[in-house]
Amino acid sequence: MISQTGEGRVLGLYAALRRLAALVAVLLLCRITLADVEKMLATLQRHGGAPSVFRDWRQLIEDSKPLGTQDKLRRVNEFFNRKIQFVDDIQVWGQTDYWATPIETLAKARGDCEDFTIAKYFTLLDAGISNDEMRLIYVKARIGGPASSVTQAHMVLAFYSSPEAEPLILDNLITEIRPASRRPDLQPVFSFNSQGIWANPNASGVPSATGVGRLTRWQDLLKRAKAEGFEF
Repeated sequence: MISQTGEGRVLGLYAALRRLAALVAVLLLCRITLADVEKMLATLQRHGGAPSVFRDWRQLIEDSKPLGTQDKLRRVNEFFNRKIQFVDDIQVWGQTDYWATPIETLAKARGDCEDFTIAKYFTLLDAGISNDEMRLIYVKARIGGPASSVTQAHMVLAFYSSPEAEPLILDNLITEIRPASRRPDLQPVFSFNSQGIWANPNASGVPSATGVGRLTRWQDLLKRAKAEGFEF
């Protein structure tokens, strides 16, 4: 008969082995370093997320890598639009404007338009889409139909097949990926990615000389994402 102390040790060992097995499974699936897995999982669990969410996300990336561009965009867009509930930052983070890393967003399963866009951007980078092909775009979104003059600040992700091409828009408001010409409700303000900031949404042209330093929240987000193991 095992004593209560002995039983507790056995259960503790069993729990530790389960955690180790889950970590190894994630590592094999992700093809990333153990250190990166540990950092990402630590962030996820610190914010209340389950390792299964992390595995689902990494499975999405691995499954998307061999696919064509259109299928990659569709899968990633649908994944986050399905998994993440739109909620204002004040309710999730207690701040009026907080830009979450993809891991933080996955852990909370809630976020606003910036969080959707940021998560899709980093996920598509990991799935093989080039940085040069994507921009996060601040827009004014018209609310209430074509005749409405009411707008609100919004963010979407744009994909460019070439610098001169019309971008495709990934949005949490409309899951169907549409070319920009079919989104007359969106008025671009400026665009950016980890390489810089542009005064227009076009993929061609030189970014602002001041770089991402103009966007302090974006600069802070990039630092936190890099510390979690993201590459960009």
